[in-house]
Amino acid sequence: MAYKREHVKERFRPKPGKLLDQVREVMRYHHYAIRTEQTYTKWILDYIRFNGTRHPQEMGKPEIERFLSHLAVNRNVAASTQNQALNAILFLYKFVLDMPLNDYIDAIRSKKQKRLPTVLNLSEVSQLFQHISGTHELMAKLLYGAGLRLMECIRLRVKDIDFENHHIIVRDGKSEKDRATVLPKTLQEDLRFHLKGVQKLFEQELAEGRADVYLPQALAKKYPGAGKSLIWQWVFPAKNRSKDPRTQKVRRHHAHETGLQKAVANAAKKAGIHKRVSPHTLRHSFATHMLEAGKDIRRVQELLGHADVRTTMIYTHVMSVNFETLGSPLDNLDSI
Repeated sequence: MAYKREHVKERFRPKPGKLLDQVREVMRYHHYAIRTEQTYTKWILDYIRFNGTRHPQEMGKPEIERFLSHLAVNRNVAASTQNQALNAILFLYKFVLDMPLNDYIDAIRSKKQKRLPTVLNLSEVSQLFQHISGTHELMAKLLYGAGLRLMECIRLRVKDIDFENHHIIVRDGKSEKDRATVLPKTLQEDLRFHLKGVQKLFEQELAEGRADVYLPQALAKKYPGAGKSLIWQWVFPAKNRSKDPRTQKVRRHHAHETGLQKAVANAAKKAGIHKRVSPHTLRHSFATHMLEAGKDIRRVQELLGHADVRTTMIYTHVMSVNFETLGSPLDNLDSI
């Protein structure tokens, strides 16, 4: 069974203590994202509970295979979810317990279902935007206009917006890759106005001695004063300050993704769009409409940040087709 190859080189030995605390310590040492940390600890806990709360040191290949097969057969998880669970367990054995598993994991695999993405037509996109307003409207238009993923939009920083060159730099996208994508001309005025508000809030907190923003640990060490500079501030800051779950520092984080998710879902409902619409639907629509406009598929691949053009090709299956012109053989029976 295939799994993601980890890029951690050196062995870090955590302090003695509870297993999950050790997992968190190792992941933080190697600068894993907090969402990855939360996901991995969840899967490790599920694995332990499934095997009767036995310590992982007492288990190995057979228990892992039974757990992964259980996910596929009884919980019917997607192939990507099953691989995610495997990655978490392999990380535990290799980097926390120092018991790397060299044997092939022969579990029942989840079937990788091929489903076409939900895409809105131009009219539906326009209707959707008529029922969403304020900052959420700006964010939704960025998802559609630049082909951003939800968290890529949420995590934008002021320095990532390049008005002069009409592009956005996406930092640490999927697979921790950076890329450039288009900055829609029609959004630039609204975005400039929005950033003036961000600057005003930042200057107010700076004067109060409260201006600080989260930076990855390596950057925080390299640029110790960067957290108190405008360019590193979030484009979409949260309304309130909150406690960092890792450092316990109280500061203003970026907006939470659930706000935009709810705003998009409510807008689709009000617009009478009878499709399952989420923020990611806007990214799907961006890709499809770019291809329909005749843009080169390789360029669209780069804008989306796809590693393989075959991922981008799925949008060719949902491009608009004039079915009225195409017709059906049933329509020809009347002429016989």
